[in-house]
Amino acid sequence: MMRQVSSLRAGLIAISLAAAIASPARADERAQLNACKALVDRAAQSQPTNAEPTNAKPDEAELQRCRQIIREWTLRDARMSVDENGKPLH
Repeated sequence: MMRQVSSLRAGLIAISLAAAIASPARADERAQLNACKALVDRAAQSQPTNAEPTNAKPDEAELQRCRQIIREWTLRDARMSVDENGKPLH
């Protein structure tokens, strides 16, 4: 019985670790911003047609998350007095 619990626990830990590694939240912040911009652009350009499958449009929750990330970057960039390399903006 203890061995089964131990194996189950190890399996759950492995699955959790794999999910955490694959999570977009772990991606480089700039890469995540770029991916979100691309997703929002694709969603804005996509016009649903009868020939288009219903799953071709991005998930609304994902779009909202990406819009929030873009908003946060915009606000953060507006407050910065240096560029991404630490050089002063003039």
